Amino acid sequence: MPTATARALFAGTIFTSAFLLFLVQPLIAKQILPWFGGSAAVWSICMVFFQCLLLGGYLYSDLLVRRVAAARQPRVHAVLLLASLAVLPIVASPRWKPAGDEEPTAWILGLLLATVGLPYLLLCTTGPLLQSWLSGTALAAGLGRQVYRYFSLSNLASLVSLLCYPVLIEPAVALLPQAWGWSAAYALFVLLGCGVAWQVARATAVAPSPVPVSAEAGGAGTEAGTGEDAPPGPARLARWLALPALGSWLLLAVTNHLTQNVAAIPFLWVLPLVVYLLTFVLCFESDRWYRRRIGLPLAAAALLLCAWGLQDSAGARLQTALPIYVGGLFVLCMALHGEMARDRPGPRWLTRFYLMLACGGALGGIVVGLVAPRVLPAYYELGIGLVLCALAGAAVLWARVAARAASLALAFACTAALALQVRDEAADARLLSRNFYGTLATVDVHRDDPADDVRQMYHGSVKHGEQYLAPARRREPTTYYGATAGIGRALQAAMAAAPGRALRVGLIGLGAGTLAAYGRPGDVYRVYEINPQVFDAADREFSFLRDSPAAIERVLGDARLALEREPPQRFDVLAVDAFSGDSVPIHLITTQALAVYERHLADGGVIAFHVTNRFLNLPPVVQQTARARGLAALLIHDEAEHSDLRRTDWVLVARDPAVLDRPGLRDAATPFPVVPGLRAWTDDFNNLFGVLK
Repeated sequence: MPTATARALFAGTIFTSAFLLFLVQPLIAKQILPWFGGSAAVWSICMVFFQCLLLGGYLYSDLLVRRVAAARQPRVHAVLLLASLAVLPIVASPRWKPAGDEEPTAWILGLLLATVGLPYLLLCTTGPLLQSWLSGTALAAGLGRQVYRYFSLSNLASLVSLLCYPVLIEPAVALLPQAWGWSAAYALFVLLGCGVAWQVARATAVAPSPVPVSAEAGGAGTEAGTGEDAPPGPARLARWLALPALGSWLLLAVTNHLTQNVAAIPFLWVLPLVVYLLTFVLCFESDRWYRRRIGLPLAAAALLLCAWGLQDSAGARLQTALPIYVGGLFVLCMALHGEMARDRPGPRWLTRFYLMLACGGALGGIVVGLVAPRVLPAYYELGIGLVLCALAGAAVLWARVAARAASLALAFACTAALALQVRDEAADARLLSRNFYGTLATVDVHRDDPADDVRQMYHGSVKHGEQYLAPARRREPTTYYGATAGIGRALQAAMAAAPGRALRVGLIGLGAGTLAAYGRPGDVYRVYEINPQVFDAADREFSFLRDSPAAIERVLGDARLALEREPPQRFDVLAVDAFSGDSVPIHLITTQALAVYERHLADGGVIAFHVTNRFLNLPPVVQQTARARGLAALLIHDEAEHSDLRRTDWVLVARDPAVLDRPGLRDAATPFPVVPGLRAWTDDFNNLFGVLK
């Protein structure tokens, strides 16, 4: 095969593998999300699994190249590729569906390993392994360190895949066809991979050592002063580990800051990831995109700007925070990944270089994704990451006294900004805590009239309830739960429909516990809450639960899983109050979820969905889901004019349409917005992109 054609085969295989890598993560995670409560924990465990498997793939590539004879390497890899076809299609087996008493982390990891482990591992090996093979054959003549451009190509494929899934694939194709389509594409990848292995095996000129690299081909990569065939020393390995670790750290920290502290906007997490991947594309495409004399001063300015934003209101307003932190992430990752590209070794140590890069990426992800929520009371990892970046600059420029001093001064400035952030947040908050589900804070807000003073609960940037501090007003419903809101009207209508009879009310999502204010003696309010810290905050900081005359029952865990296991509860009203912000728990709004809720309704019962959202048009979703189940739906939009209450949207769903004609309901109804082409959401199909406002 001509050299150009062979290189095209290599490039096509690498592009296909990287494209499939970024498709499989949302595809498999969405399959198992309803089985494990739909919590953020599922996504985080999946991310850790895929990062560790990426590291395993790079380790396999390094060991195969270094420990297996060159002639046997293609045969070993081809056998594994063909063996991986046995696990297709990547459809999670029903036998992995939990009964409810399993330890979820280990169960999810086992499920992922059995369903997609071997195919994903082999996809991860493709980039470094094929680049190593290419550099060791006559096919690479004249390429030299330009072989690293294939790494740029793989990141470009990942970027394309990332943008395609939410825009083109998810809105049009259900999950099961997605899984079969991905499996068919993987089979094509296996054919391409076997074709590459065959080309390598039959190559007529396998070099006994890596192809010599000219100074022109080496470019900036020769500046380290290390011979390209010399084994990398501890300092160089440390750089290969630290620089990508900091890039991964900043990616997750900026994403957390924007989505939790600035604005809970769906898909906002995509923007930092696009920027992150783009810097890899540019830095490894060629040496022209990163120039140290320009990149490092820009990185210093970005560090100062991002650090200043942590303790200034500009860093918390969407209009200013987005350019500060997304732009800052681009500049800083260009510097981190540009320095990595400058220090890339000759082809002999290519797989070791990628192995350290993967180790660094996994390390940064684990620290920010798993460790930080357990050791930091709030989102301070961004400030810490900025300090570490400045210290990394001092380490890289240690031989230059002036640059080293400037980097250390920059680290001190970032530390000061972080200290101010910590001081300000601690001063304003009565309670500040964090766990796997995010940050929880309570603050007292004092107004001109002391009777209007309130205590508020925030989960990230989203308010989850408030209570008046004046004793005379403590039992007054507030925020989204006033008497004119849909849930207030539903509860009052249920009371009026059965005067003198105690009600049984279910609450999915507790917040500050405001709905308990409607409780009467004899009523039972059964609360489902996944976050134990919310129960603790509601008890310590608010009095709605203890002041309520109703009996309060508590269920800790995901509401859908709990309701699937429980006998019928015969709720007169079931409030599904978990749809505020960007983390929409889709598994609570599908036809399958509605079937679970319906089983727990009493005759004449109502399900009330809280769908207030600045960014998503959720009322039509509930309407379509109800229609698919043959149920009636009513939208109540409350402007809450001339009051301290919040504007709200609640959708009421009932078996009998006459229930929704009760006094106080039908006369408050609002027409549902129209979303062309909207389909009922199921566990197999949902589309957030299609309901963006």
